[in-house]
Amino acid sequence: MKTEKFTVGPFAENTYLLSAGDEALLIDPGFYQPDEFQSFEQRLESWNTKLTAVVLTHAHVDHVLGLDKVVARFDVPVFYCDKDRYLWDNYRSQAQMFGFQVEGFDFEPEPLAPQEDWEFGSFLFDVLYTPGHAPDHISLYSKQENILIAGDTLFREGIGRTDLYKGSFELLQKTIRETLYALPEDTRVLPGHGPETTIGHEKKANPFVKGKPITG
Repeated sequence: MKTEKFTVGPFAENTYLLSAGDEALLIDPGFYQPDEFQSFEQRLESWNTKLTAVVLTHAHVDHVLGLDKVVARFDVPVFYCDKDRYLWDNYRSQAQMFGFQVEGFDFEPEPLAPQEDWEFGSFLFDVLYTPGHAPDHISLYSKQENILIAGDTLFREGIGRTDLYKGSFELLQKTIRETLYALPEDTRVLPGHGPETTIGHEKKANPFVKGKPITG
């Protein structure tokens, strides 16, 4: 599986394009400027792959700013964990809080429940429920590729903010310790902001959530 990171928008959000064979998944399209969207299209073309779906880790404004552009250009499903749809249903008002004038979404996403071995085309992920930063938050873990697409749960030596709707520092700590730190230490973590890291590095160096390294 090939991965490409696009750091986009006024919040420097990481959008990921994944390719397996001739199929592609787009994770958290935060495209804001036209050239950001064009860079994604050019990469898709250069890989000779067809976009088959969009997956959202959560629906905070910086992770969905480019979603309208994507669905207008590509006829693909959008997968979203709807344990709490507040952020999705109130996209327009939450965007206005940050100074963006947008329209609400005029389509319904496909529900994506937390589960093991979610298979879509050539892609296979464990869908992990990872609340604390946002109540609708999921992360995607590929055992085969040893990759965690973490959204805004875990950053390199950082964590997602917890001062927005239903954010909870205690819950985020619990999520990271019990769900993410249970993954193999060499798992590559692709975060929603900033550089990539590994589970092992964060267990040792993350100042917000320390974990005991697994030995033996």
